[in-house]
Amino acid sequence: MPYVASVGTYLPCWGTSLHRVAGDDEDVVTMAVEAGRAALTAGGAVERVVLVSRDLPLLESSNAAVLLAGLGLDPELEVDERLGGAPATVDAVSSARPRTLIIGADLAPAGAAAIVTAENGLQVRTAARVARSLPVRTRKATGDVHDYGDPRLLHERGLIASLAAAWLDTPVAVAGVDHQRAIELCLADPPALPTSGASASLFALAALAEQGRTGPLVAAEQALLSGVSVGGGGAQVHRREPDPRPVPDGTFAGDVEIPISLAAYERAFEAKVRWEAGQFGDSEELDFPPRYRVGSDGALATDYELVPLPRTGTVYTETTVHIPVPGLRTPYSLVIVELDGVGVRALVKVTGVAPGTVDIGDRGRLVLRRVAVRSGVPDYGYAFEPDPAQSGVRGAA
Repeated sequence: MPYVASVGTYLPCWGTSLHRVAGDDEDVVTMAVEAGRAALTAGGAVERVVLVSRDLPLLESSNAAVLLAGLGLDPELEVDERLGGAPATVDAVSSARPRTLIIGADLAPAGAAAIVTAENGLQVRTAARVARSLPVRTRKATGDVHDYGDPRLLHERGLIASLAAAWLDTPVAVAGVDHQRAIELCLADPPALPTSGASASLFALAALAEQGRTGPLVAAEQALLSGVSVGGGGAQVHRREPDPRPVPDGTFAGDVEIPISLAAYERAFEAKVRWEAGQFGDSEELDFPPRYRVGSDGALATDYELVPLPRTGTVYTETTVHIPVPGLRTPYSLVIVELDGVGVRALVKVTGVAPGTVDIGDRGRLVLRRVAVRSGVPDYGYAFEPDPAQSGVRGAA
């Protein structure tokens, strides 16, 4: 029987209170990293990671390396990537062993949530699992989607029939359906969930933990249903959910494909995605990006070590670019950030605010984002997200 020690949630800043939209530089992996790092705020060891989504960026390869690097976890950890919705996440929770990080992430509506399991905390146990076939939505290997959805059929022969087969008590929360449907199926005042896919179950767990409520939590998708019983105990909840605002105006030059050098991608990966600088043993100086040095004897020194960089800093200088660049919404802002306490400055793109609203001296944090898509490969790096309290950000509202 698993216990939940902490829950982390993340919502993009764009969209409305009812429907968040991922930014141009966000995808399932970047949102999963945000939610996962929020859940890991409480500390504790992680021995296994499970990522559940229907929108994984790489299907022919693995997203594990970027996920572990962004989370700052050991690259040798086991990562289980599961293609699924709300029931798949509940299944992962009900079968998890301690020290497992489980993340659900979605693109429409956009959001991600994560939990860390432990030997004690919020008690969760398996209550029901019903596997029935009602394939109202299918996707071929070519990516073609066929939707046979009939709302009445899906409700009566899908959700209602599966709930009847499960023989559950009245749920306190239902994930995977709209809020009005959840109100009809639940006890009074079920939590309103910002997503309806893989992350919805974990958003529901976060709400129940905050409210101190117990009872059945049900996740449904088509005719599949999984349920857990949320019992006593408590879990820390850490939310990264900024107030929503409209997507800024801009033009998107997406007709030109940016080529990739996989050799250069591989060389830069660790330092860029783990946010690390190079340091030679005989020096306190940090090099970012890491690079070789020529010693006083003329020999090339290559034996630097990678050390983590701070993820907070201050804007040293800024500019806004209006010239269209393939793959980026124009205009966009760039800043040189002076990282806290290490004497390192980094050139990064600004994220999470309208272009031209960041000023010199603004504080913020460095966050993993998708900086480009090159030859179909998502390329990740870091961007500067200003503190919402900064005057420049307030001026963008």
